Amino acid sequence: MDYIKTLVEEIHSTTVATIGADGHPQTRIIDMMYYDEKGIYFLTAKGKAFYAQLMEQQYVAVSATKKKTAISLRGKVKNIGKKNLDIMFEKNPYMKEIYPGDTKEALEVFCIYEAQGEYFDISNPSNIVREAIIIGGGSSAWNGYYVEKGCNGCNLCLSVCPQKCIDISLVPVVINQKHCLHCGRCAKICPGQCIKKRG
Repeated sequence: MDYIKTLVEEIHSTTVATIGADGHPQTRIIDMMYYDEKGIYFLTAKGKAFYAQLMEQQYVAVSATKKKTAISLRGKVKNIGKKNLDIMFEKNPYMKEIYPGDTKEALEVFCIYEAQGEYFDISNPSNIVREAIIIGGGSSAWNGYYVEKGCNGCNLCLSVCPQKCIDISLVPVVINQKHCLHCGRCAKICPGQCIKKRG
């Protein structure tokens, strides 16, 4: 929930992608306005192409950055009508100027209720931080590179790892997923091809 709070309260404006009518990805900047234990909430007007895409696809990708941190999510979205609309206007008072009086009737609320993604921080370049984010159901398994059976502890992987995030005190060696860049150099150099990419 800390990362969701960061997304909504600190970053706020995000890039949201859907598939356009031409079959290609389409992005727009959307403010994430509210969150609770059920998901993350944003709104859009019923007359927009974005609204039609959300209703049809019921799936979005969200990316947001601030300074040297980033949050990305991919997952399911649903229309919840006017629910939470008033609280979203209270928490985001600038909306009252964009949609004064009863003009907010043009808006409906969407909830990202099941998603996976990650928090990525390069503020300390020699020790990056990567954390998995899960909203709703879904697996919390990490994507990335993992060492499988057959590792003989040759340590060549560590010699090419930019973050030096491989624990060579164990055999098989272990990649620290919270600091891995997913560059694949370890997998390429492994003589036994014991390092495999997941996800």
